[in-house]
Amino acid sequence: MKREILTAGGHSTAIMHDNHIMSGPAASPLRGLLRAPFTRRAWAELCYVLATLPLALAAVAFTVPMLASGLLWGASAPGVRKFGAASRFFARGLLGEDVPAPPRLRSVPGFHVSTPDAARLARVAEDAKGKAWVWERKPGVTITRLPQSRIAELAAGAGVTITEIRPQSALLSWLGGRILDPATWRARGYFAVKLPLAVAGVVIAAGGWLGGLLWLTFPAWRALAWFHVSLAASFSFPLLGAALLLAAPWLLHGITEADRWLVRGLLGPGTPTERIQALEESRAHAVDDSAARLRGIERDLHDGTQAQLVALAMKLGLAREKLLDGTSVDLARVTQLVEDAHRSALEAIADLRTLARGIHPPALDGGLADALATLASRNAVPVELIADIPERPSQAIETIAYFCAAELLTNVAKHSGARHATIEAVHVPGLLRVRVTDDGRGGARPVPGGGLRGLAERVGTVDGRLDVDSPRGGPTTATVELPSHA
Repeated sequence: MKREILTAGGHSTAIMHDNHIMSGPAASPLRGLLRAPFTRRAWAELCYVLATLPLALAAVAFTVPMLASGLLWGASAPGVRKFGAASRFFARGLLGEDVPAPPRLRSVPGFHVSTPDAARLARVAEDAKGKAWVWERKPGVTITRLPQSRIAELAAGAGVTITEIRPQSALLSWLGGRILDPATWRARGYFAVKLPLAVAGVVIAAGGWLGGLLWLTFPAWRALAWFHVSLAASFSFPLLGAALLLAAPWLLHGITEADRWLVRGLLGPGTPTERIQALEESRAHAVDDSAARLRGIERDLHDGTQAQLVALAMKLGLAREKLLDGTSVDLARVTQLVEDAHRSALEAIADLRTLARGIHPPALDGGLADALATLASRNAVPVELIADIPERPSQAIETIAYFCAAELLTNVAKHSGARHATIEAVHVPGLLRVRVTDDGRGGARPVPGGGLRGLAERVGTVDGRLDVDSPRGGPTTATVELPSHA
């Protein structure tokens, strides 16, 4: 039940409790600051920086010599893309940043167009989003990224006379696709920026972690002869070491957040066509998820409710036959059949309610905060709910957030061994964030075919994201971020 209502920033902030299953406050910011160097996120970001610096060095060493000529641009495109794939792999495995791959390399068909007005046709083709190169030795132009019919249409519209149109060779089309591939050029730009970022990250790691440990243990090192510092001064250095250790994870987090932004912007789909392809893949996940849900509903209806209703009809039929029997009526048997039928009807009603709740939880009719309060009160582990939802998101987003919270709380109850959990639901313009934290044994991570990976795919269908921070020994924090409207 609600025990306390606070007002934060003009909004109604509800902290909901259950008298018997609630205990303990949420973690304080100071505790988070002190625990920062020992969290799974900090170590994952440190591993990411250390692992991607050699990758960035190798990518730059491979890319720069290949910029000497256009032929080398095309020849190096597959290698550059593999470096980009390796960066996406590290970002997905260590940072939880799952960026879809750009479209595969394709040949770019081109056409050699003989025309006395080559310069004019080149301008018209470029205005139509094509690429054009005017010939130097004879009148003509080479046009790519446009089909032959479109070239002829543009020439006719501009009043340009075309003498001949010939498709260029398959080798040139293959090479042109690799030379002009935008995803490859974005990957080159990414590594040009990534290298100084990675160097800065390693400097922060060395200065923060190693330097912090050095100064933190400085009084022990003072015994060495080459340290000429007074005893009183030597005990002031541990304060510097502690400050470095506490600051390093946050500085490194800033570096990795910038890297995340670069990975999303430069190593994923960039053009509208590429984004459309990524959206098509996301839609395929949504369609598969909907189909699986429909199959589950059909299976539950067929194997559960339908079987119960058939048994109910049979028992009522037997009872009717016995009542209509001209001989003596066995009232005990009839009563037993009616009681069994009544029990079957109640079970069928309960199953139908459960099934309907799985399609659209009735608790959501009162808003997401009330629905999460219902989840918290029913969970086997004591749960605290902190909700700040001044404006309701769309129904689809509310439903996804509810089922994500339900799945995460189920994982807490089944697998974590936790004694306490917290749900935080915060809605700001454009973003709904649901965070579930528990004090269990930790070690949770998304794996192919697992429940967390399924949640990540589900929230990905609406451009949401799932982050899981679960070091061995706990605690576990799972954060779901969703747009306000789908």
